[in-house]
Amino acid sequence: MNLESIDWESLERMRAAFLSGTAGAQDYWHNDSELAAYDATFAQRIGWKWDYVLEELKARGWSPPAGDILDWGCGSGVAGRAFLNHFGMNEVSALRLLDRSTLARAFAAKRAREKFPGLKVVEETQRADSEISTPPGILLISHVLTEMTQEQTAALVSAATSAECVIWVEPGTYETSLTLIAIRERLRTIFNIIAPCTHQERCGILSPENERHWCHHFASPPQEVFMDGDWAKFGNMLGIDLRDLPLSFLVLDRRTAPAVSPCAGRVIGHARLYKAHALLLGCDASGVSDRRLMKRLHANEFRALKKDISPALREWECREGEIVRTKPLVANERLD
Repeated sequence: MNLESIDWESLERMRAAFLSGTAGAQDYWHNDSELAAYDATFAQRIGWKWDYVLEELKARGWSPPAGDILDWGCGSGVAGRAFLNHFGMNEVSALRLLDRSTLARAFAAKRAREKFPGLKVVEETQRADSEISTPPGILLISHVLTEMTQEQTAALVSAATSAECVIWVEPGTYETSLTLIAIRERLRTIFNIIAPCTHQERCGILSPENERHWCHHFASPPQEVFMDGDWAKFGNMLGIDLRDLPLSFLVLDRRTAPAVSPCAGRVIGHARLYKAHALLLGCDASGVSDRRLMKRLHANEFRALKKDISPALREWECREGEIVRTKPLVANERLD
């Protein structure tokens, strides 16, 4: 980050709109300088969430279909660039950018052309709320739910059914998580569920006993961020915790989902650590419930949980709520 080029006043204004829920009322970029400031700061944090999701997809053996990409509500274009960084552009016929802001579309297109020479980049005009003019192969949606009405969200969900696959990333709040879960349930008869779930069943969060829970996960910034004085100033000035990045996400595909073990599950949120055990809110085909991991039986895994380096995706065998065997779902080495 280059502090000299940052428009701090515009960042503070944007931050206030994001927190108050008023960002959807009108465009919050007025010029390229504000877009550049956003792209260097807030958009980078969103990009790290996309890195988390896309790295998981690759680790789970998922690969995108050939065809075009539509970055819906593209903003400064970080989602499309992250996708191309991870999967390349060999199978991509075009990157389509759609946003209500003409400035944002132009900025995103310029950045994409600079980073990926030879890529066909198309700026699209949104003619109606949540409209998609041409069905995309890959639909990317990022951080839009907090800026949309229920009617606009419903229209976008309907439009998303035309895509081959959908990758949708949102903030990891209770409200956005439950909205994504509702979207999952609406679309799981049309698409296969790829992630975050390890199964195709009804979401276990919807069981009455899980009303207080929500499906959220944590991405981590690159380590160099914590040694960068400019990022420290950004965090201090805007009151932003630079550590964990909570997110909720949903990945859907018309194609068959990569095979996973019938014992596959996922840890939701952070583990709760106690002296002799840890409680993991676990999700698998049987539902969502706490799983107890005993320190004396799984010392290595318990240490990994304390260091916050334990993979969320796991294979496990549980008896009466206690984990008796476990290993990372996509790693080669057991931790227990």
